[in-house]
Amino acid sequence: MSGEPEKACLACGTCCFSRLNEYARVHGADHARLAERADELTIFIGNRCYMRMHQGHCAALVVDPMSGVFFCSIYDSRPNVCRELVRGSPACAGELVNKGDRPAQLVLLLSKRPPLT
Repeated sequence: MSGEPEKACLACGTCCFSRLNEYARVHGADHARLAERADELTIFIGNRCYMRMHQGHCAALVVDPMSGVFFCSIYDSRPNVCRELVRGSPACAGELVNKGDRPAQLVLLLSKRPPLT
């Protein structure tokens, strides 16, 4: 049973979506954990750092449109704000209520794109 919450999150990814550029705050220790990927995945707005957003979701989220699976490419080094969101918690339920349709919309959009050549 220990792997079930992670598997459920792979089929969800809802908490990684936002229309806000200032969505997932990255603090100093988080930035350091991201190491060589920090410049690619974060953005400074003023003097505050945030995870970079791409197509309405965190740039670290990898989406496989064929299987509908979501994968955090930095799971082991993800920011504390991501670590603190517990699957099945009231905060998780709120994410599902407020934006639960966004992952499916992205999968649909990506599945309609022609393959890269």
